[in-house]
Amino acid sequence: ISSNCISDEKQVQLIEFFRSRLCQYIDVEQVVDRIQFIDREQKEKIRQKAKNDGNLSAVTLLLTAVQKKPHSLGWFRDFVDALHHGGSGFAADYLEQKLPDPEEEAENDTCVKFIELLAPDLTDMKTEVVALECMSQKLLTQEEFDRVKAKTETEGQRYGASELLRRIVKRRPGWYSKFVEILQKTEHKFLHQLTGGLIDQGDYLNNPCCVLLWFGTYSIYFSKHLLSIADGSDPEAAARGSETADIVLRDYQMEVARPALEGKNIIVCLPTGSGKTRVAVYITKAHLDSRRAEKKPCKVVVLVNKVPLVEQHSKAEFKRYLEPNYKIEKVSGDSPLKISFSEIVKQNDVIICTAQILENSLAIPNNGDDEGINLSDITLMVIDECHHTQKGEVYNLIMMRYLKLKHKNHIRKKAEKKPLPLPQILGLTASPGVGKATKMKQAEEHIMRICANMDAFKIMTSDLESNKKEQRRQITLVENRKEDPFGNVIKNIMQAIHSHAKLSPTCELDSQMYEQWAVQIGRKAEKEGDQTVRVCADHLQQYYEGLNLCNTIRMCDAYNFLNKFYEDKLKEKKDEKHKIQITETERFLFNLFQENKKELETLSKIPKYENDSLSKLRKAVLYEFSTRDGARGIVFTKTRRSAIALNQWIQENSRFDDIGVKPAYVIGGGDQSVVKPMTSAEQKDVLKKFANGDVNLLIATAVAEEGLDIAACNFVIRYGHVTNEIAKIQAEGRGRAEDSSLILVEVKNSGVAGKEFVNEFRIKLMTKAIDKIRKMKQEDYESQITEFQYQSILEDKVRTKKKGKEEIRKCKPSDVKLLCQGCSIEVCSGDDIKIIDKMHRVNVTKEFEKLFIRRENTSLQERLLDYETNGYIACLNCGARWGSMMVFRSIEIPCLLVENFVVNVNGQNISKRKKWSEVPVEFSAFNYTEHASQVTQSDDDDDIDSD
Repeated sequence: ISSNCISDEKQVQLIEFFRSRLCQYIDVEQVVDRIQFIDREQKEKIRQKAKNDGNLSAVTLLLTAVQKKPHSLGWFRDFVDALHHGGSGFAADYLEQKLPDPEEEAENDTCVKFIELLAPDLTDMKTEVVALECMSQKLLTQEEFDRVKAKTETEGQRYGASELLRRIVKRRPGWYSKFVEILQKTEHKFLHQLTGGLIDQGDYLNNPCCVLLWFGTYSIYFSKHLLSIADGSDPEAAARGSETADIVLRDYQMEVARPALEGKNIIVCLPTGSGKTRVAVYITKAHLDSRRAEKKPCKVVVLVNKVPLVEQHSKAEFKRYLEPNYKIEKVSGDSPLKISFSEIVKQNDVIICTAQILENSLAIPNNGDDEGINLSDITLMVIDECHHTQKGEVYNLIMMRYLKLKHKNHIRKKAEKKPLPLPQILGLTASPGVGKATKMKQAEEHIMRICANMDAFKIMTSDLESNKKEQRRQITLVENRKEDPFGNVIKNIMQAIHSHAKLSPTCELDSQMYEQWAVQIGRKAEKEGDQTVRVCADHLQQYYEGLNLCNTIRMCDAYNFLNKFYEDKLKEKKDEKHKIQITETERFLFNLFQENKKELETLSKIPKYENDSLSKLRKAVLYEFSTRDGARGIVFTKTRRSAIALNQWIQENSRFDDIGVKPAYVIGGGDQSVVKPMTSAEQKDVLKKFANGDVNLLIATAVAEEGLDIAACNFVIRYGHVTNEIAKIQAEGRGRAEDSSLILVEVKNSGVAGKEFVNEFRIKLMTKAIDKIRKMKQEDYESQITEFQYQSILEDKVRTKKKGKEEIRKCKPSDVKLLCQGCSIEVCSGDDIKIIDKMHRVNVTKEFEKLFIRRENTSLQERLLDYETNGYIACLNCGARWGSMMVFRSIEIPCLLVENFVVNVNGQNISKRKKWSEVPVEFSAFNYTEHASQVTQSDDDDDIDSD
């Protein structure tokens, strides 16, 4: 029946009826641009879908767009013609009802499945030679041949071969026999035999595990195992084989993966952007496939050190290649557990989580109400950014459990007992670093200790740098200001504070040493109860930050920062109902700022006094965007505040807008800074815009150096920000595009030029050390690894013993008193403090309630902490913050932050504590029922009084 004779509704139904076949045989890339009735925006969505989620998902979206009404005249014919001209003729045959015979269709499906099963071996072909023959045999169009060739040249032979296979299986029946003949013609003897080519049939006829298949006049011998996979009679094997063709490793990736595929523990050390995660997915799938085939238990845990990486690894790699054959679950602080972690581990094959979640579960004894998990439950553990497996890091706590279990197995073996199962370990890193090493031997020891902590059989790497196009490197030095009246006013204010508090610093006021000095004298004064020095030290730290901002970003940003600090401090001292104390020192400091405020504001608006670093940054960004087509870059800066301010500066500068700069900032999600953090959803949104081009310049803190999946850039600028050699490698790895630039812009007092020289030395040292370790005799390597492991176990025992003694020395709650940090009045005893959920310290006594006032805090409410907040509490006497009002099970409760108090133990003030876990006391648990009863009784009494 001609398609022109079918009604519009029937044509839609026809597409729906053959949807599964169309999804199988349509190649979106070649078809979508040939369809006239789909608008440009929808086509772009389909292309993005193909790029992010693969051809199958994109075809689904395409068919939905094609079926969407109303339709223009001739739409169906237009679609069918697009299929014919876009290399999807077999799909067009179905819509034109030129259907293959059922036997022919079944035979073709079997051939497609065989190609999927044999793909790992077939990708060893000489791709360009085979592709040329495929084009001459009309298995590939010219356009498809060009795509296969381009893929081979840019990504390697295996990727090109995978692209070729993906395209030929969409051809009309008969393509398989042609492909087998092509393999014979191009002298791929092994592959020709593997695909069932005509060879010595006696080898197969005498083999009971093989069976002869007749495809028309063409006979092929296959193993019964492969045949059971192809016809679906072995569903488990079919599940294992169905996605194999999708995961293809480049030659260097396969080389580094090989020991892990043999079941050995390794560290994969490859540069940023070279596909470490893809290697991990490949190894994970091989591990799961082999253990399932052998009917052995399999459980993979993928550990990351940052919450955003949980979602990133899950969606971008593991789910994409392993579902639906394997069940995958992601767990992090951003995904509250509806069931226990141990239950999630039981119910899934692959668990992607932050390391702390696994450590918490491993720490739970299995004899209590809460069920934990054991390392023996895991068969493969993937550790991302494994260079963090060092003392004090959570990765190392987990691996210490592993090493102890390994040691325990040695003892069990001697006692002729069955050893406990240990997971295979796979570590991923772009750079293990060299720690504090300055000599080769120290660098080797640092890397060997990481290998020992990871129990690595080998550290696997590849010489990609030799094939990498040289990046353009530039260090931009800056000149000191000829005049700095704005900075001078701030320094004069600081000198006046020194005189008032009788302080005599011996370093430059804008140096890092000065900041350390101000912090130290502040802590000393707090411990000694010297409120004059404590308050002055706090204000001096703010002025130091003002000088730092003045040297890094605009003077107006520094002025706004200081002005806001004093506005907030004044608000703390104002209350309509209560008179809050202002000390003589506080009054002096407020007046001092007010006296200089107008001059600072005026000077901040004079462009000629701006720092030279900003002008150099402006020049670098303008150059990159004016000399490149499709410029895309990252500017790394030190602090969250500078990232936000630089983004604002670029947005407000018309010269950037004129050449198409579209900036956005991305900062960390931790709550340690006074600057509001970014949620993982906000980070994800910015990075998505950067990937699709809505943003082309990222202003980022160190959060973007490590781990996050950021689109390839053609320039990276580090703006007064240099840390260590690991961060340097990771930051520069972001500049992965061809002919990329790496620019370092100096900022006053940052010392980045010197640090850069040191980091380059360390990278060379690290590269040589890794090379030397890889050349070690295996027995010598293993001997050193074992020595380091025993040393680590003994050190851990000493630490545990010491910790146990400290636990014994813990004082009673009654020995602890909290003093207000602002005015030193006694606030409460440790007996008054209770703990909720092993986390929140609260005080619900009537006496405490009389000592504080409540204030609204919108920033707390915006941060969406793990409990609802109703503002904060502050000292009734001086206005200093003490904590927040939290709502716990519908009851308002004052929650205390230890960093806002001076902690007194047995009459002695101890040094400042930032976490409650640092206070040597265990508080009793909060009794909700008892307190709720008291609150209810109080409300009832109020009701009676009002009656």
